[in-house]
Amino acid sequence: METPDGAIYNQRQQAAMNFKAFLLKNSTKTNLNLYDHLARLLTKVMDERPENAVDVIEDMSREVKRSMLQAQQSALRDSPVPTARHRLAQLQKSLFSQRAADDGDQGDELVETPLPNVAELSFFLEQAGVALGREEMQRIFLALKQLVDTQPLQRCRLWGKILGIEGNYIVAEVEYRDGEEEEEEEGAEEAQEDERERGAQEEDGETVEVVDPLPKSAYKPPPAVPKEPQHSGTNKFTYFVCREPGLPWVRLPNVTPAQIIVARQIQKFFTGRLDAPIVSYPPFPGNEANYLRAQIARISAGTQISPLGFYHFGEEEEEEEEGARDSIKENLDFEGIPVQEMAESLSTWVHHTQHILKQGRCTWVNLAEKAEMDFEEDAEEEEKREEPDEPEPEIGPPLLTPLSEDAELNDIPPWSTRISSHLIPQFAIAVVHSNLWPGASAYACGKKFENIYIGWGLKFSGEGYTPAVPPPPQSEYPSGPEVTEAVDPSVEEERALKAALEEQRAAQEENEGLEMDDDEEEDD
Repeated sequence: METPDGAIYNQRQQAAMNFKAFLLKNSTKTNLNLYDHLARLLTKVMDERPENAVDVIEDMSREVKRSMLQAQQSALRDSPVPTARHRLAQLQKSLFSQRAADDGDQGDELVETPLPNVAELSFFLEQAGVALGREEMQRIFLALKQLVDTQPLQRCRLWGKILGIEGNYIVAEVEYRDGEEEEEEEGAEEAQEDERERGAQEEDGETVEVVDPLPKSAYKPPPAVPKEPQHSGTNKFTYFVCREPGLPWVRLPNVTPAQIIVARQIQKFFTGRLDAPIVSYPPFPGNEANYLRAQIARISAGTQISPLGFYHFGEEEEEEEEGARDSIKENLDFEGIPVQEMAESLSTWVHHTQHILKQGRCTWVNLAEKAEMDFEEDAEEEEKREEPDEPEPEIGPPLLTPLSEDAELNDIPPWSTRISSHLIPQFAIAVVHSNLWPGASAYACGKKFENIYIGWGLKFSGEGYTPAVPPPPQSEYPSGPEVTEAVDPSVEEERALKAALEEQRAAQEENEGLEMDDDEEEDD
C-alpha cells in the first residue's frame, strides 16, 4: 500500500515526463523543439558567460535558432535541371537575335544573297500537303541564314529532311563561290597505311631485317572505280546537315562509287549520329555520314525534276552526242505550262539531274584501260597473258528525259500527279509525288517550281526486303589417293609387299631378256 508521499512523488514524475515530452515536440514550421533549443541556449550561456545575461538572453536565443536554421535547411529552392527542349531553345534563341552588322545598309546584299525564300517554299508546300509546319520552317529559315552568313556560298537550297531513330537530319544543298571552297584531303587513308608499313619495318630509327619473310600473294584485286571529281556527277553539289535548327552545320564528305553500289544492296534506318557505324552485309565502306551522302545522291538522281522547257542545253552541248550531254542551263524564255496540263501528264516533267549508272558514277569510266596503264609485268608474262575483251560502256537515260519514260516497279507507276485544289483551280499548283522514293515531292506554279524530300531515306523495293545471303564457304581440297590418309602397314605386310615387288621385277626382266633373244634370232 503506497503512502500519500509516494503517490505525490509518482504524480510529479509523471507530470515531469509529460512536460519533457511536450518540450520535445517539434515545431511544424522550423522542425525544432524547445528542449534542444533550451539545452543549446544554456550551453551557449555557460560557454560565453556574458554580463547581464538576463538582458541579452533573447538575442542569444535568436542566434542559436538562426544558426540551426542555416545548418539544417536553406531558404533557396534547388535550381531545376534544364531539359533537352530547354537547352535546344537556348541554342535557337541566338537565331532570333539580330547582329549589329545587320543594322547597316544591305540593299545590295539582300539582292545577291544565296539565301532561299523558305517562306515562299513553305506557302507552296502547305498547299501540296508536305510541309513541316510554319514554326519549324521559320527556324529552318533562320538556320539557313546562319549557314549563308558563315560560308562563302553562291547558291543554297533546302534539300529536305531525313528522319532517324534518335534524331533527324536537315539537309542543305549548296554551291561555293569560285575558288573559295576547301578541297578535301585526298589520299589521307593511303598515307596512313604507308606510315603503318614503314613503322612496322622501322624500329628506333633502324631498319629491322626480316629473316624469314612470309610468302606474298600474287593476287591483284581489280582496280577500284575512281570517284567523280568535285562539281561533277554525284559530287556536283556540297551538302550540309544539322540535327536541329540552331545546332552547328556539318559538311558531308564526297561520295564514292563503292558507297553507292553497297547502298543499293542494303536497307538501314538512320540513327541521327553521323559517326555511327553501318553494320550490314555487304559491308558498307564508311560510317553513317557516308551512307547519308550516298542516299542523298541516289534520291537526287531519281527525284530531282522540273517543268519541261525550264532548262535547256547550251549551244556547245547541242553539238555533242545525246548521251554525252551532262550540263544544262536555265531557259530565260520559259513562259510556264498550265497547271492543269502538268497535273494530268507526266510528259510535262523532266529529270534535270544525271542518272547514276551501275558503276556508281554518272559518267562511265573504262577500268580496262586504267588496269593496263597501272599493270607492269615482264615481257614473257605479257605474251602469255590474254587480252581481256573490251567492256561495253554503260549508257543511262540522258538529261531532260520525261517522267513518262520511267519504268514501273511491280505494276506500280513511279509517279503520282495531282492538282492542289479543284475548288479554286486558277490559284492551284501542280504536285508530283515519287512512288519509288516515298517522301520525294515537287510542285510547279507558272515559272516557279521546287523539289523537296521528307522521309526515312529508303527506296520502295516493291516487296519485303531480304538481306543478301553471304556466299557459300570455299569447298575443301578434292580427296584422292595422293592425299588420302591410310593406316600404316605392319612388318609382315611390308615384307610380303616387298617380296611381291621383287618377283614382279624379276618376271619383268626375264620377259625383256626373252624378247631380246627373239629379236637376235630374227636378225640372223
